[in-house]
Amino acid sequence: MSTAISFSAYGPPDVLTVSQVETPQPGPGQVRIRVRAAAVNPIDVRIRAGLMDGFFPVQFPMTPGWDVTGVVDSVGDGASAAVGDEVFGVASVGGYSEHALLDRPVAKPEALSWETTAALVTVGEAAFRALKHLGVQAGQTLLVHGAGGSVGTIAVQLAAAQGVTVVGTVAEDDIERVTALGATPVRYGDGWVERVKAAAPGGVDRVFDASGAGVLADSVTLVGDAVRVITIADPSFAQHGVRFTGMDPADRFPESLPVLAELAASGELTVPVWRTYPLAEAARAHADVEARRNGGKIILLP
Repeated sequence: MSTAISFSAYGPPDVLTVSQVETPQPGPGQVRIRVRAAAVNPIDVRIRAGLMDGFFPVQFPMTPGWDVTGVVDSVGDGASAAVGDEVFGVASVGGYSEHALLDRPVAKPEALSWETTAALVTVGEAAFRALKHLGVQAGQTLLVHGAGGSVGTIAVQLAAAQGVTVVGTVAEDDIERVTALGATPVRYGDGWVERVKAAAPGGVDRVFDASGAGVLADSVTLVGDAVRVITIADPSFAQHGVRFTGMDPADRFPESLPVLAELAASGELTVPVWRTYPLAEAARAHADVEARRNGGKIILLP
């Protein structure tokens, strides 16, 4: 048996409880890891609250979480990693647990901490994916909505490193940090369009919405074509003709993970970790995310 966090009904954070679950066994091609760190993502919170009901199938009791890192302790036939390897990736069985299964384990660089490695998985892939789908290129100007958030922070760094001029909408508290990452920050809220135009007098070529703050209509007007806008956070995307990316696994770039890990290990990519909690305090972590208290990723330590 393994200690895990699970919930048996939708509800507030306190539906998350410590439980004992059957230790998962790896199938063909899979590895099982002893989890050293698991990241908490907003999607975990939305699923637990029932906000994804009808979009994401849930079988109760459910152990949430996908972003994990740890040490391989069992392997299935044909697995690409061996017992004792330090790996990370997307868990195929709930990640808020002492043990998790990985279908595609990625080698963890020795220089990268457990916490940073877990923090990188979903937000790093999402940022990488959005930039790839947008086709943003050196010399162009990219607007990132939510540039101070976990996904936006990585998107800013990846784009700036490619020679892209980046403008980011941010909260007042994030202006200094986002500037240091290579973007020109503008405050979000009323009047953001005018502030962006002032910051990018040559115009904006692409828009990545990582905020879901109701900015799609103005973003399309700003760039002149809905094809140049992508969101990972706004459910009203269809009415604006904007592409939503994230729900379809075939839409993702798992091959981005080793690239991102090496960038982080070499210091070329900063992945902000706000706080770590023991696994048993998962409800507290969810409450922090819901209240938007976190200025970076929250990591659970089994």
